[in-house]
Formats: sequence, C-alpha cells, structure tokens
Amino acid sequence: MIDETLADAEEQMKRSVDATSEDFATVRTGRANPALYSKVLVDYYGSPTPLQQLASFNTPDARTILITPYDVSAMREIEKALSDSEIGANPSNDGKQIRITMPDLTEERRKEYVKLVKSKGEDHKVSVRNARRKAKEAIDKAVKDGEIGEDDGDRGLKELDALTKKYTDRIDEMTKNKEAELLEV
Repeated sequence: MIDETLADAEEQMKRSVDATSEDFATVRTGRANPALYSKVLVDYYGSPTPLQQLASFNTPDARTILITPYDVSAMREIEKALSDSEIGANPSNDGKQIRITMPDLTEERRKEYVKLVKSKGEDHKVSVRNARRKAKEAIDKAVKDGEIGEDDGDRGLKELDALTKKYTDRIDEMTKNKEAELLEV
C-alpha cells in the first residue's frame, strides 16, 4: 500500500520535472531554437492549434528561424500568433515562409527571463510538494484506519520526504543551469 502511494507520488514528481524541462525550453537564450515556439497556439479554422502542427521549422543560422506553413492559407494567423506571443519576435513573411530574426538580448531582457525562469521553477516545485501532500494524506489515513502500522507509516513518510527533496533539488538545479545560460553573454 505504501509502495503504491510512493510510486504514484514519484510518477507525479517526474512529470513535474519533465514539465519544468519543457517550460525552460520555451524560454529564450541567445540562440534561435524552434522549441521557443512549442507553446504558441494559432487560431486555425476556429480552434487553437499548436504551431508545430501547422509548420516546419528550420534554423539556417544562430539568430534566424524559418517557419514554413504546411497550409499557406494559415500564414496570416501564424504571423499574428507569433507577434502576440510573449517571445518578443517580429516575424516577416515572404509569401511562402515566415522569417524570424532574434534580436540580441539586452541585460534588462535577460533579467526578465531569469525572473520568469525562477517563477516557472517555483510553480513546478509547488506541484512536487502537492504530490507529496497528497501521498502524505494517504499514508496518514492508512495509519489512522489501521491498514498499516505506525512504524511502516513513519518509514513511508521518510521515503516520501527523500523523494520530495530529490525532485525539488533537481528542479532547483535545472533552474540554476537555465539562469546561468540566460546570463551568459
């Protein structure tokens, strides 16, 4: 019973770490990266559709991304979604593809990105702690109901705390690495 609860909690914590990694990939560093646009949604025939389902990406150099829509009629909607995104890109359209030249990051913009990364990291640590809280409640209930002994419950809680520390530390490390990457000139 404890092992199942711990396995479920660990699975949720792993998903939080994976989500952290995905979120951090969308935060811009000095290089052009198609992952920046993984969260951009385009209003495609009335439904929000991820940009990566509507176009192919190419990075001919370190600061340029070429976006080639599969459906040329969606070009205007794609361009609008890119302009409205929080990435701060100015798309230019040649009729067949959209070119985005990434501007150099200013010191001020880098600091904004660092704040954003810290905020996203903290949000994901909260989800890890929520998984811990849910598992702790399940273990406490099992002890109270007499399904498991108090010693087993204490052992389970110690293992749960170790898991929580492991995953929050991993998110902290990812946050620190991303900050260093952002501040690198």
